[in-house]
Amino acid sequence: MVRVMVVDDHPMWRDAVARDLAEAGYEVVAVVGEGRQAVRVAAAVSPEVVVLDLRLPDMPGPEVAARLAGSEPAPRVLVLSASAEQDDVLAAVKAGACGYLVKSAGREEFLDAVRRTAEGDAVFTPGLAGLVLGEYRRLAARPASEEGPRLTGRETEVLRLVAKGLSYKQIAERLVLSHRTVQNHVQNTLGKLQLHNRVELVRYAIERGLDAD
Repeated sequence: MVRVMVVDDHPMWRDAVARDLAEAGYEVVAVVGEGRQAVRVAAAVSPEVVVLDLRLPDMPGPEVAARLAGSEPAPRVLVLSASAEQDDVLAAVKAGACGYLVKSAGREEFLDAVRRTAEGDAVFTPGLAGLVLGEYRRLAARPASEEGPRLTGRETEVLRLVAKGLSYKQIAERLVLSHRTVQNHVQNTLGKLQLHNRVELVRYAIERGLDAD
């Protein structure tokens, strides 16, 4: 059972989100309404996924995401926000959020996003993924370092498919591997590259042209 924490300053909204998660079989370990409280509680209850609103009364959402992403063990952060503004999306992702969903999403779309986030996918409301990748390509205009950590052939192959946007399940089917083996390759690659999440991994791959056919 996946452990989820909900962070939103609107009581009715966060309670509804928590109810949907519980009914879908998730273990809701905490429901909080402030950023500092979220960081403190997350350290105590160790959620695997944090559903985070960006508009909090005491701390900007991206700062909360950054603190959560920098904790140990770090939960995967899925932003659930009313805003689809470019600045908000990019700020959240650069802070370490693994995905970004707008609150107009339907219940099933939201639950699917939580499931995929827990599995390690980078999940975005349709239209926002292109925005994020476009920004990463812009930032990648600088030359890559000549020497980097040495990846195995299989790790590079998995990394290339991650950069193309394939889920772990799709990668496993493409390479005829188990889901767990794909996850292990990704975790090993993250460790070698000193990256924190799949979004940073995608950026790394794009900077090196691994998303090209």
